[in-house]
Amino acid sequence: MFRTLRRALCVAAALLLPLAGVQSARADVATEAAGGGYWHTSGRQILDAAGQPVRIAGINWFGFETANHVVHGLWARDYKSMIDQMKSLGYNTIRMPYSDDILKPGTMPDSINTDGKNADLRGLTSLQVLDRIVAYAGQSGLKIVLDRHRPDSAGQSALWYTASVPESTWITNLKALATRYKGNSTVVGIDLHNEPHDPACWGCGDTSRDWRLAAQRAGNAVLSANPELLVMVEGVQSHNGVNGWWGGNLMGVAQYPVQLDVPDRLVYSAHDYATSVAQQSWFSDPSFPANMPGIWDKYWGYIFKQNIAPVWLGEFGTTLQPSVDQKWLAELVKYLRSTSTYGGDSFHWTFWSWNPNSGDTGGILKDDWQTVDTAKDAYLASVKAPGFDAGGPGPGPGGPGDGTPACTAAYTVSSDWGGGFNAEVKVTNAGTLPLKSWKVSWTWSGSQKVTSMWNASHTQSGATVTAVNAAHNGSVPAGGSASFGLGGAPGGGAVPSVSCTAT
Repeated sequence: MFRTLRRALCVAAALLLPLAGVQSARADVATEAAGGGYWHTSGRQILDAAGQPVRIAGINWFGFETANHVVHGLWARDYKSMIDQMKSLGYNTIRMPYSDDILKPGTMPDSINTDGKNADLRGLTSLQVLDRIVAYAGQSGLKIVLDRHRPDSAGQSALWYTASVPESTWITNLKALATRYKGNSTVVGIDLHNEPHDPACWGCGDTSRDWRLAAQRAGNAVLSANPELLVMVEGVQSHNGVNGWWGGNLMGVAQYPVQLDVPDRLVYSAHDYATSVAQQSWFSDPSFPANMPGIWDKYWGYIFKQNIAPVWLGEFGTTLQPSVDQKWLAELVKYLRSTSTYGGDSFHWTFWSWNPNSGDTGGILKDDWQTVDTAKDAYLASVKAPGFDAGGPGPGPGGPGDGTPACTAAYTVSSDWGGGFNAEVKVTNAGTLPLKSWKVSWTWSGSQKVTSMWNASHTQSGATVTAVNAAHNGSVPAGGSASFGLGGAPGGGAVPSVSCTAT
């Protein structure tokens, strides 16, 4: 069972924090697709590069944080078909949990079926598989939020560091991911650490335990590598003697807000669950479920209602079996504000989870990894939101190829065993216009021959290879990227110079 580590403490009585009266006018839903480029915040809203409000309405797809070192379910299905299904159901963002293990050189994924499905993932490292998922999600109009879920695959940690994964490693790896996807606005943000809990504190000033101070250090490090990213900061478990869900207590923000060096990049994130995860005192209150909006206001909702910053409910879920859980979810969805009424002036959310193998919540998919739990999915209908423009230009100053399509390519050898090798080529849109197609060429210095290629087709004349995009990855938005892979023989050759031509 996946989430057996989750627990929660009973909540001590506490006065509600004062809430500002925020008048909410009906939002006009934009007729053209929002979400282009990188995002930023304005008060409690998230805006796209053009200043249009957007709403994260997504799903958690876990696995990169486990010993499989890759999203789960690839033993049953092709990753593209699952992303297509997410989009068809109306989810527009994927929260992608990972552990620092995937950033160790040579970490390979486990339990991927590449026989007739996921063929383009064969031989790739975990990070290279993540690249493929990011690329396809972006082409499909979905966004990605990377979630540092665990220091290693062994389990969640109360603090952001452990004896084997110090804070320095945490920050180095956050910066590495921010750099890896710099210029690719499919990755819109990073959730710095999943579910800080006791002894983590907020505002206590002890640098070994004060999550707020650690989040500032890490958030500023991320923004030093890529100042365009959103920085997602979860809560803690306890504040001033009031306990709640792990990561779900943001009461300390009122007195000790997170302060980042780059303005308008901060999003606060809470988690909230039902009785299938753990009992809480409010579930047995005689006024339940009418008491729940006040509970949510106290822990995290006040941040939105007082226009302090956007609030993202990064995890919430239930098996939906007990009737109390059904009432809880119905009340929570109402609290999150319907998209038809409020548009992007709403709470953001990613449901836990896509996976059916979450032991105490189950998933949107049933155990066959194909069939949708339509009852569970239907609860979320009113808070789903439109997908995003997959082909619009990104923000920022013009680069090479202003006014004409332009691309660059980078060739990396992922493995070499002497008799053969695998390589990956990443194509990046280096101009301001979306690409319709691309072509990459190189000339090897030795006798290498292409033995296989995925996500592109090729011709080879002597030592010169020309690769052309596949049907699904020729369209690349400005600032975006696509990748293809190849196998060749013999190994031991030098990395060639590559050229890229775009139309």
